Amino acid sequence: RPLVRTPITPNQLTVFTLVVALAGASLLAAGNPAAANWGAGLFVLARFLDHFDGELARQKNMKSRLGYYLDYVSGAVSYAALFFGIGWGLQTGALGVWAVVLGAVGATVAVAAMFLNLGIDKAAKLEDGAATGYPGYAGFELEDGIYLLAPITWLGWLEPFFVLCGAGAGVYGLWTLFTLIRLRRHAS
Repeated sequence: RPLVRTPITPNQLTVFTLVVALAGASLLAAGNPAAANWGAGLFVLARFLDHFDGELARQKNMKSRLGYYLDYVSGAVSYAALFFGIGWGLQTGALGVWAVVLGAVGATVAVAAMFLNLGIDKAAKLEDGAATGYPGYAGFELEDGIYLLAPITWLGWLEPFFVLCGAGAGVYGLWTLFTLIRLRRHAS
């Protein structure tokens, strides 16, 4: 609500969250614990702020097709940078070069999932500006798990968390693909 009476637009807020996420991912790529701690905090902040652009668009009556696509692109680029950044930063650890490979795979899934989700939105014939969202359970969405990134990093558990997230990204990518296939079959 505080932003409703300001000149800040939803798209400006989306771009700001992307910049914060990229700064966080860059710090995670630095390969040292202090930078990773700051990077994780910034990335979590960016993902938290990401929820405000859509609400601001509704409250200011500024929903737009550009905003719809910008939000998807911002999310995909943020998560791709996160995966690649963590992988790059962890390459001197136990995973070695496999950290970079896992990061690249996670980044690829993040971008592919954006296109799959856009396809799901189209196949589901959602209202203009409505988005699919993430699978959820008991009031939590899959995306809410990203808020664990900061405390897990601060506790020194980034590497095992990264491996689990890499596996989870693969599962999410497959779930998204099969959801799109199911919707397209149902529509025909």
